[in-house]
This record gives sequence, structure tokens and C-alpha cells, in this order.
Amino acid sequence: KDEWETPPINCNNKFDAPTKTLAEVKAMAPSSGYLLIEDDLIFDGYIISSDENGNFYKSIVFQDKPENPTAGLQMEVDRSSNYADFPVGMHVRINAKGLRLGLDRGTVKLGSVDPTYNIGRIPSVLLSRYISAVCDGNNADIATIKPVQLSKLSDAKNEKYINTLVSVSGVQFAESEINKQYIDYVNGEGKDTNRALQDLTGGTAPIRSSGFAKYGSALLPTGSGTVTFVVSRYNSEYQMLIRGLNDVQLNDKRLAITVETFESYTSGTKDFGTKYYNTSVAGSRLWEVREYSSNKYIQISGLNQGLVKTHFAVPVNFDQQSKLSFKTNAGYYNGETLSVYYSTNYNPANPGAATLVDITDQFDISKGKNGPAGAANYEDSFRPSGTGTFTAQGEGYIIFEYNSNSVNNSGVSTVMQLDDININ
Repeated sequence: KDEWETPPINCNNKFDAPTKTLAEVKAMAPSSGYLLIEDDLIFDGYIISSDENGNFYKSIVFQDKPENPTAGLQMEVDRSSNYADFPVGMHVRINAKGLRLGLDRGTVKLGSVDPTYNIGRIPSVLLSRYISAVCDGNNADIATIKPVQLSKLSDAKNEKYINTLVSVSGVQFAESEINKQYIDYVNGEGKDTNRALQDLTGGTAPIRSSGFAKYGSALLPTGSGTVTFVVSRYNSEYQMLIRGLNDVQLNDKRLAITVETFESYTSGTKDFGTKYYNTSVAGSRLWEVREYSSNKYIQISGLNQGLVKTHFAVPVNFDQQSKLSFKTNAGYYNGETLSVYYSTNYNPANPGAATLVDITDQFDISKGKNGPAGAANYEDSFRPSGTGTFTAQGEGYIIFEYNSNSVNNSGVSTVMQLDDININ
């Protein structure tokens, strides 16, 4: 009987010890063009990307530490199925001698010499010359990657997070994305597609999926929860890349988020249908959409209009929403004109009969800026109100009340501008 012995598994580090950190290497990238690395330049990283599900086409992304990373890099490679040799968490060592390092369309990348592109794709047959696993005994060292936990999507849009793995909780796909697939198809061919993710602040970020994504035909989930992604950037646009559907954990009840920036309305709009109620309680003045410096908002003024009291009422589900923020800017300030209320029995057809709960003192409302009397004296930018809270049950309204009394250029008639209403 023949007996066969299992050959020993040996793992030997291909490259010498690191000569620099990944962060130091990234810092070497010029702001334009590229740097050709002519001498041994050895550094370590941990794989965070995976092309198993069709995203991360011909690229490998790694960061400097399994948790709390300080830097990440993207390597361009002319091969697919990289996940098989370089799984998520693998500790790798790179010798960049002979490669180019540069800022390519918004992201620092490492790649080959190429006659057409500053940063080319490393040919498949040459890849092992530049990257190899780091050994842990007789096996490759595989670490558990812990994504950086962020509280809102805008935090991820920061250069320090590019090519690192992050998670954001309290998110959901925007209402406009519901009933869509992860990617669009044209004549049966998948297309690179962005889908808007939204957080409680109303902030958004695009989840970018390749036209080759295997999960592309799946419907977007309608719930809320946590999404994990690799932060990327194309020129000035941030793009968030998932490795697969396991990165999308939106299994909780959908969040009730009201965000109004007024960008979808034409200037001069006063009628908002049944979405919002623009109601004159006294006088004839109404809130009106205006635009300045490519920003839209609503505005009202009561100069020489006598008594003016006008409501802008926003529907609220008090069982799901309890926080409010907005922005204001005041011009020609000569007294306070804006109050904020909530109500559970507000009726736009008979606003005077409603019970209004005053929460104005929770907010920082613009009073313009110091300047000559009678001048516009608007602030240089809209003033954030801070976040106020309210407690009630059922459905109702948040009411922004403008109240002025001006005759013959006398009395209170401050111009009030309102923007970026957020209720969650």
C-alpha cells in the first residue's frame, strides 16, 4: 500500500520589511501628473475591496490598518476575479518599484507605466512582481476589517476617507429611488449607476454600482439601517462603492424624513398644492419661492402692508418625527417676525382655530447683520437654526408664522427668508 505524505504548506514573505508606511507613500503623490518610483519602495496594506460581485472592476483597494485607518490606496490591475487571490482582510505587502503613483481623476492610485494614461493597469502576468501576501506562520495573514463608523453621509465626503472602508447608520435609499434596481439596463446591458442614499439630516451620497454588478437587477430595499462602503471619488464627485448586498443592511422600518430645499420649484411659486400649505391669516402676503446665487428659498415681507400674518405649514407624523432644523436669513431687520409652532389640530382652511405650541425659543433665527439703518444687511449666508424637538402623537403640522405690522414705512416689516427645512 502506498502512503502519501501531505507536503508542508510554507508561506514565505516575498518582500523585505516595509521601508515606508502607506500614508507616507500616498503623501508622495504629486498634485498633477505622476511619480515614477525607481527604487525599492515597500509598504503594507489590508485589502478592503472585492470584485466577487462585479464591483471594483480591475482594481484592488487597500488601507493601512484593519481598523482606524489613516490612509488608503487603489491599485489598477489588468485582471478580474482578484478576490480569489486577494480576499477582504488579507495583509499584503507592496513593492512599488517600477510603478507610477499619482492623483488620477480625484483618487490617488498606483499603476503601471502606460503610453496613454498617467496611471495604467498592471498586466496580470506582472502583478505578483508588485504585491504579495504577508505571512502569519504558514498561512497568509487575514485580518478582520472594522469599518470606520460615521454618523452621517456628509462625513464620508472627506478626502481622508478615500479608499477606506466606512459604515453609516440611520440611512435609507431616497424616496425617488424606491422600486428601482441597483443598476439601469439599456437593451439588456447593465450601465454604471448611482442610487441616492439619504440620512436623517437630509444629506445624500451616491451608491455607485458597476454595469457588471451581479446584484444589479435586485430591487433597492425600502427600509432603513446601515450601509458599509469604500469611499471613492471621481474628479470632484464622491462615489460610495459596496462590495455586494451584504454591505447593505436596511432591514429596519423606513425613516420619516422631510427635507425641503425648494430647488424643485420655480421662482415665484406660492402654491405648493397639498404638500405644504401657504396660508394668509391676516393680510394678503404669502411666502414665495425666490432665487439668489443659484440657491432657492422662500421669502416674505410685510413692508407697508399693514397687519400681515402668514403660515407656511409642513405636514408631520409625530409618531415618527420629533426633530426640526432649518435655515434663515433676515434683511431690512427692524424686529422679530418669525415664530415656529407645532400643532396636532391645524386646519389650513381655518388656521385661527388651531392650538399652536410655540417652540420658537429653541432656534437661532437670523436678525441680519449689523449695518447702516435702512440698508438690506442680509447675512452673508443662511443661518442654521440648530435642532429643536417636539413631542406629540398622530399627525399634524410644523407652522412657520410670519407676523408683521407696517404702515407708511413704520413698524415691523423685516424680510424673512427660509430654507433647508429638515424634519426627522
